[in-house]
Amino acid sequence: MQAYVYKSQRKADTYVYLAVRDEFACLPEPLRAQLGALRFVLEVALTPERKLAQADPAVVRANLASRRFHVQFPPTSCDPMSEDWGTDG
Repeated sequence: MQAYVYKSQRKADTYVYLAVRDEFACLPEPLRAQLGALRFVLEVALTPERKLAQADPAVVRANLASRRFHVQFPPTSCDPMSEDWGTDG
């Protein structure tokens, strides 16, 4: 399965995978408004062996098959105050 990846110009580290290149009409209008302009960054073959840095490829493939798009939001940041710093003695 081919996927076409676009970077949101409004939301940092947010990417949209499309099943068909430049088929933005499949995105719900509220989502399109939230993401703003999208810039093409990559065409990728999503084979079962393919690994992705910040998304589960099986989930991406399932979303592309059912919705024709997948949105990858930035990873949630950890609260540095909840980290175990190893200073408790």
